[in-house]
Formats: sequence, structure tokens, C-alpha cells
Amino acid sequence: MVFKASSSAKNNKPSFIKEWSNSIVFAVIAATLIRWTTVEAFVVPTPSMENTILVGDYLFVSKFHYGTRTTSTPLQIPLTHQKIWGTNIPSYLDWIELKPYRLPGITEVKRGDVVVFNVPPAFLNDGNDYPITLKTNYVKRCVGLPGDTFKIVNQEVIANGERLSHPVHLKYSYIVVSTDRLTPRTLRLLNLDSDDCYYQGKSAGGENFYKMFLTREQLTNVQTSTIITSVSPETSRPGDREASIFPQTPLLPWNGDNYGPLSIPKGGMKITINDSTLAMYGDTIVLYDANGKATVDGDQLLLDGKPVNEYTFTKNYYFMMGDNRHNSLDSRYWGFVPEDHIVGKPLFIWLSVDKDADLLSKIRWNRIFTRVQ
Repeated sequence: MVFKASSSAKNNKPSFIKEWSNSIVFAVIAATLIRWTTVEAFVVPTPSMENTILVGDYLFVSKFHYGTRTTSTPLQIPLTHQKIWGTNIPSYLDWIELKPYRLPGITEVKRGDVVVFNVPPAFLNDGNDYPITLKTNYVKRCVGLPGDTFKIVNQEVIANGERLSHPVHLKYSYIVVSTDRLTPRTLRLLNLDSDDCYYQGKSAGGENFYKMFLTREQLTNVQTSTIITSVSPETSRPGDREASIFPQTPLLPWNGDNYGPLSIPKGGMKITINDSTLAMYGDTIVLYDANGKATVDGDQLLLDGKPVNEYTFTKNYYFMMGDNRHNSLDSRYWGFVPEDHIVGKPLFIWLSVDKDADLLSKIRWNRIFTRVQ
């Protein structure tokens, strides 16, 4: 027996447009939930973590390792960050702004971990004071944990009196002099790209000067090249204060190679309020820790308008640095990362694109599916 669909059944069948609309809505909801709870894809635009992570690397970042964090902007277009794609129009409404809550994770941030986080200062967020979960994403290496006593001595990073091991692809800067201008082909032979090498000019004697950011392997390649006449490391001496260093106070003669010691704030840590502690921690307390209840007036910290002699931190904080030590805007220059700014842990590189290569060599096949460590 053959059954025929009744006319009412035909009328109830969803239209082609409705079916596609339902599919798209479902896909957007599913993608949003995956992006929020499990993993999110990021692309790396700057060389601050080279050669651990290269410009053009696409990362899968785990949200659940350190604990999935709820959004602070529920009124937001799905699958956007700060702006609507291709425009300067904000992708969210600030009518409702929630305090982020972190679900339990499977691990904690450890010293030496590569971490994705929302960079705190407004000047690194186009000058805007975005909600926490919409601040610009950075990726750096955690070198200091809450409660650590941290310092850098002649480029050696030391936490609680112990020297941290060097990342495999650690970089520093050098002044390199060559007899000839370095062509893209020469850079390739030296295993360098445009983010490693910056032309500085020519001397009266015809020598070419470059600033290069090099790993140990790259340094060896450059030193043994027949067209290189000298290679000099760029270092800062102890006591030479760098103007842009955090905190920006003449009381502390620190620089990127010689820094600290300082105590990284931890929830429950108590400090006495005076000129030196306000110089070190005042902005952190006002901007990130006291939930809008603190102000600084001269040499006084005011909580709810009343001066206090002591302050107890409410959050944990981290100290982050790039592996490209002389080409990284990191905690040495803008301060601590609050715990509620932590986004996740990079797992592996799923795609890597070399912007300097020709069309047939654009993909760095040797980097695909490699772990970030």
C-alpha cells in the first residue's frame, strides 16, 4: 500500500529559507558555546614570543585548562570580540556588565606556562577601557606566580631565589654590521625573516648596520657568515633606569635586563601604605583590585574616601614576559596580570602562514600540529 502525504502535511513542511535559518542559528549557538567553554582559535600578529610562536601561527587555545570564564558582556554579537567584523562599531552593548566567574579548571597557571590573557592597561586596548573579557588578547610566558619574589639579574630571570630555565627559542637583540645590504634571500639563508632583522643605516665607511633579534642558533648562523663583520649584544647595565619600565617612578632604577626585586601580589597579601608601596602597587589596587572603591591622593590610599595605612589584596596576579626578550611589550612595561584576565592555555599550532614567503611556500608545514611549550 502506498501512502500519500496529505495537503496539511505538505503545508507544515518547513520552507527552504526556514531550514537554512534554523541551521545557521544552531551552528552559531554551537560555535559560540564551543568557543566559550572549550577551545578558541587565535592568530599571532606580533613577534614578541618568537621563535616559540611565530607571526602567522594559528593557535588552538584551551579555555577549560585554567577554568572556563563567563563573559562580562552578555549583550554581544556572537563570535565577535571588540568590534563588528570589518568596522569600528562596538560588537556589544554596555547596558549590562557582569563580573566574570571562573568555573573549575583541570590545572592552574604554572611558572613557565605559555598563557593567553586579556592585557590590562587601557593604552594597550586602543585607549579604551573595555570590559575584562573584551580586552585585547596577548600571549606570553608566565615567569612569576602570585606571592613570588621576582627579579631579573643580567637577563637571568629569578623567582624565589631560583633561576628559571631558558625557553628553547629564547631571543635577545644584537647590533650586526655587514659589508653588503642583506637581501631577502640572504636572510633566508641565515634562517631569518623580516621580524628578526631591522636595517639601521649605513656608516660613512660604507658598513651596513642592523638590529637583529636572534636565538642561539640564529646567532651562530650570523656570526659565521662571511658578509658579517661584527655582532654585538645589546644589554642594559644594572642601575640604568629605562623610562618606560613598570612602575614608572624614578625611585626604582630598573630596566628590561635588570629588574626588581618585587613581590607579586597574592590574594590575602597585606602591604603597608607608603610612598614606595603606592609607587609599586597603587595603580594595580585602584584599577584592578579594589573594585572601584580605592583612589590615591598624594601619598595616601583612600578606601571609600577614607585613608588607610594597610591594604590587603583581593586577587592573585601574574608576571608575564615574551620569549623575544628585547622585542616584547610585557609585564616589565605595564605591570601585573590579574587572575580574572587569564583566558587560556595554547595547546597546539593548527596552521602557520609565512607572510614573507612566496605563494608556494606560504604554509609552514613543519609547524602544523606542533605543541606550544
